[in-house]
This record gives sequence, C-alpha cells and structure tokens, in this order.
Amino acid sequence: MRSAIHVAGDAQKYTLLVSSVHRAPRRSATTFPLVPPPTRSAGRRYCIVMLSAVGDAVHVLPVVIAIKRADPQSHITWILQQGPASLVDGHPMVDEIVRFDRSRGWRAFADVRELFRGRHFDVVLALQDYFKAGILTAITPASLKLGYDRARARDANWLFTNRRIPPHAPQHIQDEYLEFASALGIEPQPVRWELGPWDSERAWQREFVKQLDRPIVSLVIGTSRPHKDWYAERWGELADALSGRYGLQPVLVGGRSSREVATEMIIMERTRQKPISALNSGLRRLASILDASALVISLDTGPLHMAVALSKPVISLLGFSNPLRTGPYRASQELIVNAYGEMWNGDRLATDRRMDRMQTIGVADVLEKVALWKERYADGGASSAPNS
Repeated sequence: MRSAIHVAGDAQKYTLLVSSVHRAPRRSATTFPLVPPPTRSAGRRYCIVMLSAVGDAVHVLPVVIAIKRADPQSHITWILQQGPASLVDGHPMVDEIVRFDRSRGWRAFADVRELFRGRHFDVVLALQDYFKAGILTAITPASLKLGYDRARARDANWLFTNRRIPPHAPQHIQDEYLEFASALGIEPQPVRWELGPWDSERAWQREFVKQLDRPIVSLVIGTSRPHKDWYAERWGELADALSGRYGLQPVLVGGRSSREVATEMIIMERTRQKPISALNSGLRRLASILDASALVISLDTGPLHMAVALSKPVISLLGFSNPLRTGPYRASQELIVNAYGEMWNGDRLATDRRMDRMQTIGVADVLEKVALWKERYADGGASSAPNS
C-alpha cells in the first residue's frame, strides 16, 4: 500500500518496460461470465487499474464492494494517482493502494514493476482505457487481464488485455464499470459506495457544522475544464437567492485551481451575504461537508458523484456533458438542469456544438430546481441530515 508512481517519458522507454512483462494467452470474450464466479472463500487477488479522476474513482467503488460481497476473502489492490487516492484512503473494502506518482515520468512504471516483482494477481481490471493505464495493465502480472471491447478501448488499450467485456450500447459510466463485475460472474446489485465519512472524521464534521446556524447548501463551483464551468457572476446571484429566499448557508467547495480562485473572488465581491469558502479542504473533508449538506448544487465534476454516493439531493448543471452518461446516477434526475439538449442516438454531440451550452443556463433555471427540491426533498422528502 506504500508505493509511488507517473507518466511522461518517451515511447522507447515505455516499450522497454512492456517488452519483458508477463503475457497470458490472448482470448476474446463474448459471453458472461468470463471465469467461474468466485465462492465466498475463493480469496482471489484483484488489481484495479484506474488512476484518475475523482468521479471515476467514485464509480469504481461499487465494483470493489460487489467483489468483496461475493468473495469476502479477496484481496483488492488499486493503482491510483494521489488525488483520488486521498479519497479512497481508509476505505474498508480496499486492501492496498498503490500511489502512481506522475512526477516520476517513465520511472513510475518501473516502480510499479519492481513493487509487483514476485507477486501474482488472479485478475487485473483495466477500467481506465488510455495508453498510460494500458502500460500498467501490461506490467502487472496476472492470469486474466479484463478490459474493454475494441470499440470502447481508446489508445488501442485492448492490446494490453487478454479478455474483454462484450460491446454495449452507450450507457451511464457507472453501469459501464459494473459490466466488469458481471463479466466475473459477480452480481453488481445493489450498488453501494460506502464513501463515509469514517468514524475518525465525525468529530471534524461536527465542529464544522456547529459554526453554522442554517442548513448547508454546497456549491461546487469549478471543474477541470473551462467549458464545463458556469459564469462566476451567476454563482454569486444564486448564492444570494439561496441565502435570502431559502434561508440556506452557501458553502463553496472544490479545489483551488486558478479558475476556482477567480470564481470565489467574484462571488465574494458580488454577494450581499457572504458564503463560507471551504475550497481546497481535501477530499475526505469535502466528503464530510457534502454529507452534512441539505442540498448540493454541482457542475459535472467529481463532487457531483460524491454527493450521489452520500445519498444527498443534488442539482446538477450539465451542458457540455450528456446527463445520461455522466449525470447523477439513479438519483436526483428531476433536479438536473439540462442544457445539453438532445440525448444520444448512438453518437456523441460534436464538441463544437457543446462548447457554450453551459452559459445558456440562467440563475432562474437553477432556482426552479431549488424550488422543486424544497417541495419534494427538503420538507419530508430525502433526508438532509448527515449519514450515520
């Protein structure tokens, strides 16, 4: 569980790393399950390759939990970059986290290979389908390396696996990941995340909530991509309405990127009742804040899926992203502010048709969903109390 590892480097060094790795016979899968389902005493050893991002890590957790439910004696190793690793750290169903240090370039792959020297896994789950992750799949010694079918595997990622889940029509990313459990003969339902907060985090959560005299509405104000963001001025107008009209305490949450800091400054300048800023609190404390929230209002980014995992009502602002693909999973569907427009008919909308859709969302559109939340969730609907 103590390792660090990253990418960069040149292709020749990648090739050298892969040239001597363990190779299992290559076979193609067309039916489920691909292997006999595990018994409750099977004790198989699994390695999950999913490096980033936070939302993806949240979506992998139900796969982990399904494996543990079917095979309680199993051992699960997960290769992760530092950001999402800090969220998963301490999860009761994850036995080992291998931290992949991006700053070490090609040496990061050598670190993993050295760490796994003399070890063997029964199954590698290649859940991340790009070249960097494919290299890690290749250098991880395992009998079965399960990945995507050719149509869905980007960067020729299918070359690094010896079994593949069958092709499937477009669906929510959570359901896509659950296909991996089904391929192993494991029942993925019910879907559980068990994201916490952990017992050790409850004291901090209580202290945070104690300073507030109004219900929390967490505002996730930034994403990793500018075209998934919303105008800062509108966040400020929304925050004032949430305070004045609904008696809520807005709390700004997320990271501390330059765009998030700029948005925070504009919000603070333009609001009459200043929100509380909890930007850059760290992912585990963010989980505690979201868990204590009566409502979460989020862009398409990791905290949106954290809120769903914590069973919190969430108003999602989606324009660049397809709600059917990356929206809240099986929850808060009527609270989606959908500026994406047409849903898929087998094809994604071209990027240039999606670039400016977030900015078509007005404050009134969001407040309409807040009113719906107030009617159906806040007063006798879904609980807004912290999970116990």
